[in-house]
Amino acid sequence: MNLSNRVGSRFKTARLNVSSRVGNLSSVSAAASVVMPPCSGPLRRVVVFLVAISISCFVLYRSAESLHVVPGSSSSIISRIFPSLDSFKSLEIEEPKLEDVLRRAATRDGTVILTTLNEAWAAPGSVIDLFFESFGIGEGTSMLLNHLVIIALDAKAYSRCRELHKHCFSLETEGVDFSGEAYFMTRSYLKMMWRRIDFLRSVLEMGYNFVFTDADVMWFRNPFPRFYRSADFQIACDHYLGRSNDLQNRPNGGFSFVRSNNRTVLFYKYWYASRIRYAGYHDQDVLNFIKTEPFLSQIGLKIRFLNTAYFGGLCEPSKDLNLVRTMHANCCFGMDSKLHDLRIMLQDWRDFLPLHLKQSSGFSWKVPQNCSLASLRRYDSMDEDESEPPGDSFFFF
Repeated sequence: MNLSNRVGSRFKTARLNVSSRVGNLSSVSAAASVVMPPCSGPLRRVVVFLVAISISCFVLYRSAESLHVVPGSSSSIISRIFPSLDSFKSLEIEEPKLEDVLRRAATRDGTVILTTLNEAWAAPGSVIDLFFESFGIGEGTSMLLNHLVIIALDAKAYSRCRELHKHCFSLETEGVDFSGEAYFMTRSYLKMMWRRIDFLRSVLEMGYNFVFTDADVMWFRNPFPRFYRSADFQIACDHYLGRSNDLQNRPNGGFSFVRSNNRTVLFYKYWYASRIRYAGYHDQDVLNFIKTEPFLSQIGLKIRFLNTAYFGGLCEPSKDLNLVRTMHANCCFGMDSKLHDLRIMLQDWRDFLPLHLKQSSGFSWKVPQNCSLASLRRYDSMDEDESEPPGDSFFFF
């Protein structure tokens, strides 16, 4: 028996019962006004409840039939009856646009600090917590968090970012899962690195300068005074040969400062397109291949490489903690090894700070430990870079 027949039979029964007691009143009014013995109070409530349920079911059924809704699609019925619920729902899950996030985070000269984050690095006690800790214990670094934008590569990373920070942007890629730990040179790692290069190009096209930093780069001092004023593109190194303009330096894509102009936009497009010519290589290797190609000189791109004395890493640690700006947990395979050495690095900095106040110069890093440097080629020191900063900071925070 279908719903309309059941409802119809209930109405017929109700009319018969009511007619015998009160005459020409309607079925609903009669059910509400029937005089019953005191002992039948619970029964009366049950009858009223059943009648109300029957009427509700009948109304919903007729609404669905008139709206031509597919049976079982209750959410569609409700959204038709209460359209304001859909507006509220879309408003609740709406995420900010990239342009809005960048504008709120930018310095007065249009510079932002960018890092990427996935679920593996976003877990409590993982890389992102140590990253924030370094800003907290660094010299003149805590204020820089006002200009940091975290680019979340999956939903859980975005959720964690919202817990920790005010400038977050969701960059999920359809059909690609970036949530897990991406081991060096795996397929997931390569996709993640090239997605990053393409995204950074879009930031430049919007007119923003950026410092890109991996989240496993610890910020111990403000790096901006050590950037070169005349360079378009400047990048940290796995191995630094002694001169900032030497194209034989070995760059590391985990830390860079890039100014937005036509030259850098063309460069990032060329870099990204070159992944096809050098299939199977990651962005850092491809940069090494193209850095001497004629195209870069034809567009007038000015490249400088950052001295590891200031921008060190586990590949080539900075030797003087009085000079260090950042330290990168590069040349490291596996999350456990990385976290172990990062925690020691942070403790080294804490131990150094009291000595720093006394102008001590004999303190050195206790890392690397678990991170392997077996594949790193060792070179003798070459010419010392300039001892004075390359230029006064022109950033306004």
